[in-house]
Amino acid sequence: MRVLIVEDNPELVALLKKGLAQGGLPADSVGTAADARHVLATMQYSAVVLDIGLPDDDGIALLRDLRRRGESIPVLVLTARDGVSDRVTGLRAGADDYLAKPFAMEELIARLQALLRRPGNLLGRRLSFGNVALDTEGRQTFVAGAAHAFPARETAVLEILLRRSGNVAPKRLFEDHLFGLSGDIGSNAVEVYVHRLRKLLADAGATVKVHTVRGVGYLLTEEKAG
Repeated sequence: MRVLIVEDNPELVALLKKGLAQGGLPADSVGTAADARHVLATMQYSAVVLDIGLPDDDGIALLRDLRRRGESIPVLVLTARDGVSDRVTGLRAGADDYLAKPFAMEELIARLQALLRRPGNLLGRRLSFGNVALDTEGRQTFVAGAAHAFPARETAVLEILLRRSGNVAPKRLFEDHLFGLSGDIGSNAVEVYVHRLRKLLADAGATVKVHTVRGVGYLLTEEKAG
């Protein structure tokens, strides 16, 4: 999962990125509504943390645009405007939650995790397939009940596959969620992490296998005992 922060305060952005990463929610950031519109039209994110006071447009206008386009991505409005009328306006515009500044990082993370657990969004906290399970908040993998501490990016790959188990996950989805706007993507970067995950799963005795669907992406299947 990857979060987009729409906020123009560099110090707050740095704080948010650090806190969200520690909570298992890596994030990218943009500082204007125009950049947010462009990024959200071209990349896939799990949630948006949206400031209302942007330098080029009101965040509420951006939120309304998203909902008019049929975008159902969870949006948490993070703002200093904490009047009842402000909260009502934000919620009616399509916000899923509203948190006033100053805030506690633990509360922000908990609210985002709650949004991502809602039915129809990104399923629950615990994902499982075959004898493999993942605690998406604790970032711990279990194989046949035994706990394993997989590296962060291999865990992120596994999470995408578990959320799409039985269906092909496009390669672009992995690129967006693993690397976001960093641009630090080698030609075979996703393949490297998938290869490492395959080895980790095999070494742990997993009954699931990651298949490459050439030209499309990856598919997680359960290998039945013969």
